[in-house]
Amino acid sequence: MPVSLPPALELCLDLLRCPTCRTSPRPLNPDRSTLRCPAGHTFDIARHGYASLLTGVRATSGDDTAMAQARDRFLATGRYEPIRRAVAHLAADALPERGTVVDVGCGTGYYLSGVLDQRPGTRGLGLDTSVRALRSAARTHARAAAATWDVFRPFPLGDGVADVVLDVFAPRNPAEFHRVLRPHGRLIVVRPTGRHLFELRGRVPALVTIDPAKEQRLHRALNPYFKSALTQLIEYPMDLTGPEASDLLGMTPSARHVNRAALSKADLLPTRATTSVLATAYRLR
Repeated sequence: MPVSLPPALELCLDLLRCPTCRTSPRPLNPDRSTLRCPAGHTFDIARHGYASLLTGVRATSGDDTAMAQARDRFLATGRYEPIRRAVAHLAADALPERGTVVDVGCGTGYYLSGVLDQRPGTRGLGLDTSVRALRSAARTHARAAAATWDVFRPFPLGDGVADVVLDVFAPRNPAEFHRVLRPHGRLIVVRPTGRHLFELRGRVPALVTIDPAKEQRLHRALNPYFKSALTQLIEYPMDLTGPEASDLLGMTPSARHVNRAALSKADLLPTRATTSVLATAYRLR
């Protein structure tokens, strides 16, 4: 059965460029259940509503089904709502009345939808490698479109199309962030501090640790393209039930390195965990 063009994807068609030829300044056009470029390259529109733009060898670092389900459940508890509000506040300062937000590594679209909730005239596009996460992202908000993409490749987007780029707990591609942002645009990066979830790392020693040099590497990578405008520390305690702690661990990169049985042990007892992240808004150089 042909898939109709989702309204949110239709809103964002002018942002997209063919990831195969990339040289054409013209956007992709809908053709029944596909998007087609002027050279004839076609890309499927999945029945779940996202565009399948990623071609060739697929990245393997995106959320698998279990991780995406854990993310859906945990974020639905509202435990990360303070982070979501901070991201929306930082984005609002850079958004015109009819703005455009691109969320790179969008996951299930939680932070993108938070920005769109606060800006009624704004549209959003989420990019991620995880098909399972994009199923949620494509329906998270009426003005949020979604597409498969790998952050480490040149983005399938035109130059200067975004007012805000979000990068929340996701890999980064500074050169592409810079290319797709408008001159007045903002890049918003959220990343954990060394105190983030330190109590849980004590309970499950195999969890991924925070490299003390990570912040310095971030600044070195971004410095040729961006300068910091504002940084906020969002830090607060969370009293988690056992299942919530298990889902929190299960949605992080640690889920790829710790077996499911080890993660499920967090179900045995409630616990307290510290949320500690930095959110920075960057201007273009």
